[in-house]
This record gives sequence, structure tokens and C-alpha cells, in this order.
Amino acid sequence: MAKVGIIMGSTSDLPVMQEAIDILNGFDIEIEVDIVSAHRTPEKLFDYGKNAHTRGISVVIAGAGGAAHLPGMVASLSPLPVIGVPVKSRNSIDGWDSILSILQMPGGVPVATVALDGAKNAGILAAQIIGTSDACVLDKILVYKEGLKQKVIEGAKKVSE
Repeated sequence: MAKVGIIMGSTSDLPVMQEAIDILNGFDIEIEVDIVSAHRTPEKLFDYGKNAHTRGISVVIAGAGGAAHLPGMVASLSPLPVIGVPVKSRNSIDGWDSILSILQMPGGVPVATVALDGAKNAGILAAQIIGTSDACVLDKILVYKEGLKQKVIEGAKKVSE
């Protein structure tokens, strides 16, 4: 089965990134989780970016706060799709620094960017990418989306009662 690499700049990002871990576990997609700091462990960052695909990783989810260089740097080094999760950190400028650092990538170095603290959507997007070539994962996504639809229908019934 395809693996998703979930990396973050520090352990303080884990509460946000846990949502990606949980959603991918729910889809039975194998994950690899690690702390990779763009600024404090640049050698590890380079190794990760250059070699993740050789370890069976298919998609990388990279969460980062503040200057948020991790997703873009991994994307610059890796042939894999990278999904960036801007994290509102304690030293953040209301999260905008993270959002813009991940969103405003130069041409040729794409990073798919989800909402501030949007790790759940990053996990779903990673699963959808994998689902394009894995029918089992695709079926689970279809069931998940049907569940979302049913929640709305049930909520609408309660409102109209």
C-alpha cells in the first residue's frame, strides 16, 4: 500500500497534524511520521526530500508554523506531491506568515496548500491522490463522502422538524 509521509517542524505542531494522522489511519493508509525542521535540521530535511520516494512514500504532508519553509523546501527536493499545512504557532502573525510562506511558491515548485491548521483536509487530499491508483482507497473515500452527505441530510431533517 502507498505510504504518506507526515512531517512537521517541531513537536508543537503535532496537535494540529494529528488530524491528518487520524484520517489516514481511518482510510487504512500506511503513514510515516517524523519531525523535520527546515531551520534546525537542514541535513535531515535534504535527506528526507531527496529520498522519501525511495522508501515507498507516495505523498508528503508537511506542516509548519512561522516562516514555514518546510513544505516548500521538501517540494524543491522531491519528485512527490507535497501538501502544506500552515500551522498557527505561538510566534505566528495570526497564521498569515505560515499561510503565505506555503502558498506563494515560485513557478515549478508547487505545494498544494490547505487552510490554516487544516491537517484533516491534507489527509483527505493525500488519500484522494492515492485513490487515483488504488481502488480500495478510492472506495473508502466514496464511503466517507457519502457519510458527509448523510450528516447534512440528517441535520436538515432536525432543523425542519
